[in-house]
Amino acid sequence: MPSIDKLEFNNPYNESYYTFYSDGPGIVDQYELYFLTLTIVDWVDVFTRAWYKDIIVDSLNHCVKYKGLKIYGWVIMSNHLHLIARSKEGDLSGTLRDFKKFTSKAIIKSIEENPESRKEWMLEKFILSHGSKIRNSKYKLWKRGNCPIHLAKTQWIHQTLNYIHNNLVKARCVFKPEDYPWSSAVDYMTNKKGLVLIECV
Repeated sequence: MPSIDKLEFNNPYNESYYTFYSDGPGIVDQYELYFLTLTIVDWVDVFTRAWYKDIIVDSLNHCVKYKGLKIYGWVIMSNHLHLIARSKEGDLSGTLRDFKKFTSKAIIKSIEENPESRKEWMLEKFILSHGSKIRNSKYKLWKRGNCPIHLAKTQWIHQTLNYIHNNLVKARCVFKPEDYPWSSAVDYMTNKKGLVLIECV
């Protein structure tokens, strides 16, 4: 596997393109370590507001404390979440499903009830993207699938950590990875504990 930094995700002849953008084989081994990408429908920039990111942080910590999720790296981008994680309970798919279900309801409720200049536009986007398979819900917040990439070697884990931590630097949002609080870069690059309970590699 080449360095994550050098992957050409927009190249259809690159094997990694299919791994990253399609569901592929999914999460085959529920105990193994995966690089996961959870994406908002239509790439809506939900996470430009801190209070929506805080919902994600609280939910990740809940999954760590009560659902056996072990997180080794994470970052919240404007419209997606990267995770390096495994399940010590052997139910990674189930944990991700419950996480997406809860955060979807919580974020939609926050959009509806709090001051949000983009409220009508955002809710319309989520209604338009709504599928009939979701019962008891008017909206769909997360895209289907988690784009899992199995990290079978320690080398790949470090490459992936480097990739996710430098996302905001490449986007010119921060000068250094550790300047962004909604990321595990704080844990790896400073003496401080980040917002999410993680296990450093």
